[in-house]
Amino acid sequence: METKQTSFQRLSMSDLSNPSTLSEDLSISLAGSNIHIFTLPELKVITQNFAASNFLGEGGFGPVHKGFIDDKLRPGLKAQPVAVKFLDLDGSQGHREWLAEVIFLGQLRHPHLVKLIGYCCEEEHRVLVYEYMPRGSLENQLFRRYSVSLPWSARTKIALGAAKGLAFLHESEKPVIYRDFKASNILLDSNLVEWARPLLNDPRKLSRIMDPRLEGQYSETGAQKAAALAYQCLSHRPKHRPSMSIVVSILDPLKDFEDIPIGTFVYTVPAENLKENVSKEGETRKGSDEE
Repeated sequence: METKQTSFQRLSMSDLSNPSTLSEDLSISLAGSNIHIFTLPELKVITQNFAASNFLGEGGFGPVHKGFIDDKLRPGLKAQPVAVKFLDLDGSQGHREWLAEVIFLGQLRHPHLVKLIGYCCEEEHRVLVYEYMPRGSLENQLFRRYSVSLPWSARTKIALGAAKGLAFLHESEKPVIYRDFKASNILLDSNLVEWARPLLNDPRKLSRIMDPRLEGQYSETGAQKAAALAYQCLSHRPKHRPSMSIVVSILDPLKDFEDIPIGTFVYTVPAENLKENVSKEGETRKGSDEE
């Protein structure tokens, strides 16, 4: 860990401002960090020449493909699935963002930060190789039309893990402020923040902003504490917002709350049976009236 901290002090964006020596400077500065420098031909092998069948998605950075590293590719690199992110030179993000990811993820290691395995810097090509996350993004889990609803316990653990990752970044010897925290990486839309704020602070109205797909299967106490925390985090006054360490300390107990109601059994009567019963009931009433 001491080696990584020393490297972090030594390496910054300004240290790598010369494009002509960038590749050499990176390899020297990240020596000993277990970051691999891949060649473009190697990445083509890993992704089967960036095959369409391996395409995972595309964001502001560029297209992402799934790949597989064979243990015979190079010594010291174990066989594993990976995600290969190729910088789109015409995209919304550019070389500086790519460089920032190499610098910070190349020098920082934490269980709640995605692991950077390596990179490629050949001519105009800028590529990042990450550990593969088989369940995709939180955005997909929450909002994809046919995704299975995440249970309350999973949501609290995800929130806690994200908070721990941010706390690690914020409280490093040289703090890192992550400005792209969203639900493809977990972002609350600004409009959502405004209409949700008053509801977060009122336990009686909290149910209005709970995900209906949970169908009431969540800890009411935990939800109230999470909402109160979110309300503090959304304060217009930065000094009133809790640090990520405080966020972690508040979220940590939530995963163990057990006041989750047992789902009620609901029997749905088929429409044809309902019509038949109504018809019979009408006939019975008619017979009673005639008597």
